Amino acid sequence: MTRAVLTWVLERLERGESVAMASVIEASGSVPGKPGARLALTPNGARFGTIGGAGLEQKVENTLKGMLNGGRQEVRDKGGKVETFVLYKDAKGEEATPLDSLCGGRVTVAMEVMNPMPHILIAGGGHVGRAVAIVCDTLGWSHSVFDVRAEFAEANRYPFASELHSGSVSGFLEEEDSASMVRFSDVLLLGHDWAIDQEMLLGLLDRLESGSRPRIGAIGSTVKWNSFRDSAIAAGVSKESVDSVRCPIGLNIGAESPEEIAVAVCAEIMALEKQSGSLD
Repeated sequence: MTRAVLTWVLERLERGESVAMASVIEASGSVPGKPGARLALTPNGARFGTIGGAGLEQKVENTLKGMLNGGRQEVRDKGGKVETFVLYKDAKGEEATPLDSLCGGRVTVAMEVMNPMPHILIAGGGHVGRAVAIVCDTLGWSHSVFDVRAEFAEANRYPFASELHSGSVSGFLEEEDSASMVRFSDVLLLGHDWAIDQEMLLGLLDRLESGSRPRIGAIGSTVKWNSFRDSAIAAGVSKESVDSVRCPIGLNIGAESPEEIAVAVCAEIMALEKQSGSLD
């Protein structure tokens, strides 16, 4: 069961979902869940595993929901929570939480929230894209690469990439939809040709739901972006969708070289993740 629960957790994290998990770390007496029993759940209510059911599980599940939805400060301050439960409602003199049960045992449960690490789709495998990949590797983030030029999306250029895609923009987009794209936290449009970036951007905005993962950022000047923005809105793209795109990307640190731009871009992503609580 442990392996099954951890596999489920990893799958949810790869989809960009936060997961709260409870693990029984100590048990004595008559208890429903033994050490190693685990329960995991996501903010949308999906759950997997069990720590024994009954009142113990309900109590722990409510705590996990609170940690996911309203107790982020406690998670930030303490890194999680460990609580001991006594399965006897009239327990006294115990440094533990009594439960309405007649089992009489004791269970200690560790509870934590796990947030997904960024997974960047680098759309444009040139100098800036390669520098972004190196920063991602340093930070422990995942990255994937798309480029219309096969030689700029090869394993020898991006040895640690999770995915490598080359070919036409339309070919890439035909294989994707809003559900599949949530595996990426961000799409960075770093192409050598603005027309390619524009095709990718319009295709993404057409497929993605407003406010959903991934975030989209494009390299380019404000003048170039304003020109595209006007054209996109005229073509029927909603103002809300267009304005969700960041351009130019990166914190304003006066970056000039590909390496400096990569640091600025990844720092901006880190700031956005911190604001959302994903990297806490």
